[in-house]
Amino acid sequence: MSAAGTRPPYEAYAKIAGTFAGGLVAAGSLAHVLRREPQCQTPLDYAILSAATFKASRTLARDKVASFVREPFVEGEAYEGEDEHPAGDGMQQAIGELVTCTRCVGTWVAAGLTATQVIAPRFGRLLSWSLAAAAANDFLQAGFVALREKANEQDAQTAGRQSP
Repeated sequence: MSAAGTRPPYEAYAKIAGTFAGGLVAAGSLAHVLRREPQCQTPLDYAILSAATFKASRTLARDKVASFVREPFVEGEAYEGEDEHPAGDGMQQAIGELVTCTRCVGTWVAAGLTATQVIAPRFGRLLSWSLAAAAANDFLQAGFVALREKANEQDAQTAGRQSP
């Protein structure tokens, strides 16, 4: 039972899982028809795909810019991302759980990015590299803010010790 004492929407979960598997089969079939084979994947390709998946899943599940995707499936207004909770029951609840969970939606994003790289390699690489660069930017920006705050804290402590 869920926290509210109601049965989780297992049927909706099964439909979502079936859609995911069907999407992979469709992408594989399209790649076969188009005679697209996965290129040699290197550790760098995997790192780029991982960073791109991180960025896209965080954007979908948390960022204001993607709130329109989450809005029909969450309680209240979707905007901030951190305090959103799935709404309703059945399929609405299941999709709400999917689009508010970075790990859950990340699986779909990884599959989509991978399929895109196989079916449309130029576009797929452009998309993945752009998202990976945005992920690196996020980490650099967060690191910069943390270093600046630490430096300001140390400056304040130093100034406090030098006061008579």
